[in-house]
Amino acid sequence: MRRTMTALVALSTAAAAPALAQDQSEVLGTYADIAHASYEDSLIKARALQDAVDALIAEPSAAALQGAKQAWLEARVPYQQTEVFRFGNPIVDDWEGKVNAWPLDEGLIDYVDDAYGGATDANQLAALNVIANPTFTLGGEEVDATEITPDLLEGQLHEAGEVEANVATGYHAIEFLLWGQDLNGTDAGAGTRPWTDYAAGDDCSNGNCDRRGDYLKAATDLLVSDLEWMTGQWAEEGEARAAVLEDGDAGINAILTGMGSLSYGEQAGERMKLGVMLNDPEEEHDCFSDNTHNSHYYDGLGIRNVYVGEYVRVDGTVVSGASLSDLVAAADSEVDAELRDRLDATMTELGQIKTAAEAGFSYDMMLARGSDAGEALIMSAVDALVNQTRAIERAVTALGVDQIAFEGSDSLDDPNAVFQ
Repeated sequence: MRRTMTALVALSTAAAAPALAQDQSEVLGTYADIAHASYEDSLIKARALQDAVDALIAEPSAAALQGAKQAWLEARVPYQQTEVFRFGNPIVDDWEGKVNAWPLDEGLIDYVDDAYGGATDANQLAALNVIANPTFTLGGEEVDATEITPDLLEGQLHEAGEVEANVATGYHAIEFLLWGQDLNGTDAGAGTRPWTDYAAGDDCSNGNCDRRGDYLKAATDLLVSDLEWMTGQWAEEGEARAAVLEDGDAGINAILTGMGSLSYGEQAGERMKLGVMLNDPEEEHDCFSDNTHNSHYYDGLGIRNVYVGEYVRVDGTVVSGASLSDLVAAADSEVDAELRDRLDATMTELGQIKTAAEAGFSYDMMLARGSDAGEALIMSAVDALVNQTRAIERAVTALGVDQIAFEGSDSLDDPNAVFQ
């Protein structure tokens, strides 16, 4: 998610004995190994998505569209586990908006329902529909979009007009092109884009099927190239790995910052509590596909992965080694035990949301006004994430880190501001 909140939770910590440099180095090595494996798995699954998209475009059918959707869903599993590497690693945070920005004004990309509306004061390009328009005006200049290419999406459309809602690239642009809008509100159901939106000739529905295929391919190819780049950043000679390993204290700070910021402001606040407060399915992270329950679950798992120093790869193999948990246990075993318990409690709560959604109680139904059961499920997970963050704060103190800042959220820190 692009960062919408700037509130920070500042933590000044008490002095404690610093961890041994050798121990730090081993922990940071495991952290970098897990990052590399997670991004490499994301790349593997993105390439499988690329193959499925190519098959859909070559021979459109209901089965081919379903195959591309399934590949997208599978691609989200490893990627969501990488989000814990944000916040503390500038290389990741500066890049992330290209691949996972949300929410988006989908009218920028393709046709939308009449109820969606048109341009707004906040976003003049909200209903541009580049797929239907091979030329358009952007910033007072005419843009030639006759060919829809990765360069067009990344260089001219993404965040066009400096509006963050103009998301033209990444997982969620692809998601919209596969599912279409979810017009069910807080009732069950995902988007229902027909496979004929990619058909040729007279079988084409909603027009511009060839350009729609070009956009889908360009966005998917760009996702693959972006993940290739990030995987390289965490390889043996990669810049992100080197940045983490060059300063032990700063590296430990990066781990804790990523854990705390994702746990508190981003997931508990922006992705979960805000949706409950607004009763708004547009606040779902994977709103077109109704996959939000999985995105929340694997975000939580990513936090746990880096603390315990263990990641299960998509092929079933395990990357593991010296962990932050080891360092915290050496400093204060009770703090480590508490944080492990809180991480497990969070995964239990997120697992209950996942189980309920898979049984038919979808996340958008949970967000409905008056859905006491849905609110209880979501807020139990929010509370678990907040409690988990408090345990991370205690780990910060135990390790003697001088200062750290976690991302905040108005929904947690100043709820009245949400409605202003």
